[in-house]
Formats: sequence, C-alpha cells, structure tokens
Amino acid sequence: MESMRINKFLAHGGVCSRRDADKLIEQGRVLVNGSIARPGQLIGREDTVVVNGKTVAGQEKKVVLAYYKPVGVTCTERDAHAAKVLTKLIEYPIRVTYAGRLDKDSEGLLLLTNDGDLIQGMMRGANRHEKEYIVKTDKEITEEFLSKMSQGLYLKDLDATTRPCETQKLGKYSFRIILTQGLNRQIRRMCAACGYEVKKLKRVRVMHVTIGSLLPGQYVELGGEDIQRLYRDCGLK
Repeated sequence: MESMRINKFLAHGGVCSRRDADKLIEQGRVLVNGSIARPGQLIGREDTVVVNGKTVAGQEKKVVLAYYKPVGVTCTERDAHAAKVLTKLIEYPIRVTYAGRLDKDSEGLLLLTNDGDLIQGMMRGANRHEKEYIVKTDKEITEEFLSKMSQGLYLKDLDATTRPCETQKLGKYSFRIILTQGLNRQIRRMCAACGYEVKKLKRVRVMHVTIGSLLPGQYVELGGEDIQRLYRDCGLK
C-alpha cells in the first residue's frame, strides 16, 4: 500500500466518508500506532490504525454496485426520523455509499461504491456526467414545456440556472430528461417552475450504467469493464 492521508485511508478502508473521517480525527477517536491521529497524517503499510477501539484492516477491494432505490427510502446513513435508510437496507459485506442521491419520493438507479475517489469523480459537476430520468407529470406534456425545460430554467429557491439538457416526450403525461448536473430536487423544481407537478420520477441511467432489469430493492455488482469505464470517464485511470 502506498502512503496516503489518514482520511483517505479510512474512506478506502470502508470506515466512513473522508468528511466523517476528519470529524473522527478531530474528536480524537482515531489512533495511529497507539497515538492520537493528526489531521492530514500519512499512513503507510506498517502503520496500525484504530477507530473507536477497532483496528482498520486497510484498503479493501474496490466494488461498485448498481442498486434500484425504491420509493420511500431515504438516501442517508444516519437519520433518526427516516423510516427506511438506504445503508440499512443493503446487505453487503463491504461498506459502500452512494454517489448522487435520489430524494425519498423518487426511485431508480443509484451507484454505490467503497472508493471515495470514484464518488468524487462521479459527483464533480465539471465532468458533466449524464443522468437519465423518466418523469410522469400531472399535466399533458407540450412542446412549449419541453422547450423551457431543455433550454435551462432559473430556480429562485436555489438562486441557480439549470444547464441546457435533453428532453423527449414519451407519452401524454411522461417525458425523458437527461441532466449533466445535480441540483437539489432539480427535476421537481424545474417542473414546478413551468407549472407542472411531478407524479413519478425514476432514474434509469447514470453515465453508461443503466438500471436494466433490476427490480426495486435489488442490486448487482458491476463487472470489470463497467468499472474500468467508470474510472476512465472520471479521469482516474
């Protein structure tokens, strides 16, 4: 193992995210060779790292899961008020977390991994990775509506203007939209700005990975070529 910063070591070891690792270090809950860890400390092959009394084994095999998030599941690791928390529903031997959340009322494809670098690469807005959704609304889909959506909209609540995107009518009340950014509840806010209400929202693709034949609550571990392509497209390999 090459030397790496301790927060990255903990993230790669499946303990927690880098941000949470920094908090643990600040709280003095991380020991390196018996001494309290320092922020930014480098960890090498011979070092022993202990978090809350438990030794961290080190970097695990990198995995990526394609998961169909059902409606009603909250994308969070800790929420005392959430009835169904994502990380408690996925039974997998390695700790994984999501790259790009879906709100509780939405469903569809989530990519989960134990590699913090890959998560950052997928989440980085400048990379403009595509995410594809199928949306059902309360009003008939018109060309005027699709034009407004595709050209970009100013969202007052977020004080932000959406990027131009691709849209396609699928049915009287449904359409396809492909985004290259991930603002909070973006599609719902965009539709509301046009006087529409989203009745159903399903994400069917993230980058090149599609939801395929997965059913709600199911997941599949991605194979070599899919993972290699994700890393290439994120500029990591």
